Amino acid sequence: MKITKDMSITEVVQKYPQTAEVFMSFGMGCLGCAAARFENIEQGATVHGIDVNALIDALNKAVGE
Repeated sequence: MKITKDMSITEVVQKYPQTAEVFMSFGMGCLGCAAARFENIEQGATVHGIDVNALIDALNKAVGE
């Protein structure tokens, strides 16, 4: 399964715990905050001023896809 920008942050971290480190390296240390449960990856990246495509690429590399 490929990680996409419309997936929820929490869903991705629960399925692929190794992605937590990727989110943190991009400055998204909010994995435990309430917004992470409701925001998808694109929304979270936008709020933090992160290039969503670079983040998605790094997440998929972390899970080996």
